[in-house]
Amino acid sequence: MIGRLNHLAIAVPDLEAAADQYRNALGAKVGEPQEEPDHGVTVVFIELPNTKIELLYPLGENSPITSFLEKNPAGGMHHVCYEVDDIIQARDHLVETGARVLGNGEPKIGAHGKPVLFLHPKDFNGCLVELEQV
Repeated sequence: MIGRLNHLAIAVPDLEAAADQYRNALGAKVGEPQEEPDHGVTVVFIELPNTKIELLYPLGENSPITSFLEKNPAGGMHHVCYEVDDIIQARDHLVETGARVLGNGEPKIGAHGKPVLFLHPKDFNGCLVELEQV
């Protein structure tokens, strides 16, 4: 069901400093910051030959990244995103197998303009999983 790894997301306490580190220290291609108000984050994508790194920074008072950074002040890995062909079919299959979909269970449009869902980390070995329809 899952396809390729779309991206790894890292929550960061300073978006500009993190982007500069990838750009200058690692020589990576770094995108521009983009605000995602529906998800409460500002993101920067780091383009790699085989996948992407998504830097996450809180946007607004109710951002889920704020509480993550309170527990992890230096930042850290937040989630892994896998591609799926049909997000509704994937959701229904996962729910049938006992996985919990976060939120209301309906896909939202993600940073790439495609439908996404998040799966409860307790159902996936402590890792928050994002599914993105491609």
